[in-house]
Amino acid sequence: MITVPALTISPEKVCYVIMKAREFEVQDVATDGDDTADESGWSALDARRDDPTYRELKAFIRSLNQDEQVDLVALTWLGRGDGSIDDWEDLRAEAARAHNKRTADYLLAKPLLPDHLEDALDQFGCSCDDYDLGHF
Repeated sequence: MITVPALTISPEKVCYVIMKAREFEVQDVATDGDDTADESGWSALDARRDDPTYRELKAFIRSLNQDEQVDLVALTWLGRGDGSIDDWEDLRAEAARAHNKRTADYLLAKPLLPDHLEDALDQFGCSCDDYDLGHF
């Protein structure tokens, strides 16, 4: 039997990030979907900064303590296939070494963030269907 490592961040908080990232993803797709910069240097990423869902999600990630942010990055890496659940301690150690004040920016630049987080939670035996996220 495989022992599932403990998370510092609650799966409920991860599910909130997933939910908000999916909301933002839908809004982002509703724009023209062109991420290239035009001659003035404007890009779709610049438009995101003014989006209320983006700002809310960024503030939420910034409000997490350092250990929770480290877990969120490690979960992202786990979900994108940078390792397996057996590699959790190594992924988390690398995320801790790389931690800085730009965690929210780093994560929100990941186009598949919600998918990666969902895949990682699944490896921990968690599903967002198990949580009521209305109180965040």
